[in-house]
Amino acid sequence: MGDLFAPQHLMLILLIILIFFGGKKIPELMRGLGKGIREFKDAKDNVQREIEGHINDTSSSNNNSSKNITSGTSEKV
Repeated sequence: MGDLFAPQHLMLILLIILIFFGGKKIPELMRGLGKGIREFKDAKDNVQREIEGHINDTSSSNNNSSKNITSGTSEKV
């Protein structure tokens, strides 16, 4: 069995897609695919920023707590 992504196989797949969807529909499909990928990337970046923000908040609050403990002072909450 040959490589699935051999040039002959890719040409056959592209030909089948062209037959099923036609030349006018393919740009619309690619535009929708690009928009979906862009939205996924934006959501991923937002989640990553949120996680990093929480990590930074947690580490800064831990640093403040350790400073209070080492200096011998305590804060009442």
